[in-house]
Amino acid sequence: MAEQVSYVASPGRVVDIAADIRVGIRSPTDVVQACLDRIADVDDQVQAWVSVDSAGALATAAEMNREANDGMLRGPLHGVPFAIKDICDVAGWPTRCNSRTRADAPPATADAEIVSALRAAGAIILGKTHTTEFAYYDPSPARNPHNIKHTPGGSSSGSGAAVGAGMVPAAIGTQTVASVNRPAAYCGISAFKPSTRSMPTYGIAPLAPVYDTPGVYGRSVADACYIYDAVRPPHGRPDDGLGGELRVVVMNDPFLGEAEAEIIATRDNVAARLRDAGHEVVEMDAPFSIEALNELQGHTTVYELARVHAGLLEFPEDQVGAVLRQAVIDGNEIDDEVYQAERRQIDAMRMTMLDALRPADLVLWPAAPATAPAGLKWTGDRRYIAPWTAIGGPVVSMPSGSGAGEMPIGMLLAGVPGYDRYVSRVAPRLAEAVPAAA
Repeated sequence: MAEQVSYVASPGRVVDIAADIRVGIRSPTDVVQACLDRIADVDDQVQAWVSVDSAGALATAAEMNREANDGMLRGPLHGVPFAIKDICDVAGWPTRCNSRTRADAPPATADAEIVSALRAAGAIILGKTHTTEFAYYDPSPARNPHNIKHTPGGSSSGSGAAVGAGMVPAAIGTQTVASVNRPAAYCGISAFKPSTRSMPTYGIAPLAPVYDTPGVYGRSVADACYIYDAVRPPHGRPDDGLGGELRVVVMNDPFLGEAEAEIIATRDNVAARLRDAGHEVVEMDAPFSIEALNELQGHTTVYELARVHAGLLEFPEDQVGAVLRQAVIDGNEIDDEVYQAERRQIDAMRMTMLDALRPADLVLWPAAPATAPAGLKWTGDRRYIAPWTAIGGPVVSMPSGSGAGEMPIGMLLAGVPGYDRYVSRVAPRLAEAVPAAA
């Protein structure tokens, strides 16, 4: 049997890179060149990138070198390179969404808002990364850097793989179902998915607008939260009350019976570490069926994407991924009244969940019932993340160790809708108790 080859590496933590540039220990050019060298070394195997703008990134880095030397920093991400999921517009580059129907897409005329926010904070756009087709389930070429015979997850597959393989310290993804948090868990990195619909989606190809939300990737929980704080909108609940112990809920539900034993063992180990660190950890039964919420989230997503992408049925069958095409067909069969009723059900479940959680800081929950599956035709299991997307609060992916075959295991830290600023402060404190997340 051939030996498993790992392409995992750390490009450095964003918080450290930003600090080093701030005090002159490293230059933006040094950081960008290290990323380009790593891409040249491993992307033939990992296949995370659609395109890389080496010349443009180096030119921007040189300009930022001069600014940093003069003590002028654009923002907290000054000189930090980023990868952008290829459903997000970057001015001057086509947005192809991994779809044959967009093969001749012209260059975008403006940045997506999330890209503009990054530039305002000082980030350097290094290139665009692969996505599943229109951010649904037909896979991209990207591979898991821990084992390239396994999926990196979807739909932000290239973004997760690029950070996991050390080709870039940070990346942008989007989540409609599980597309930020799952690649993070599968690739052994962290992510911050803000409250559902809380971030502007201008310039991002839609899938299901009731859920579409851009999110960020970093190597550690501290990185992901730092990036979020650098680009977040000014609204949101204040981050008061950061002193003392935190209260974390370990939620139990029959749905977790489908998880591999190593996943539940890891959750229990993380809970024990949090207790040992002085945080309050309490167990609670879910106030309703988490599996039922997962099904509602999936059904409402399909309804929406069918309306957004109805035009795909006008293309020849071989021009559209089979899974996406069937979803459009299925979604068109869902009555408007059914969809509205399901949204009301989700709203009621959300209120029930939030009432049950008071008071609590975060919920600890597995990101997936198993580690990243072998094969590249399936992007993995979305079912444990989708319910928290529907609840609508911020969700942090926390690297929590590894399982069989040294494949990563990730946990979720799910917060209350609107409390993103608070979660971005407390999640790094919790992650300090978990070595893999630090």
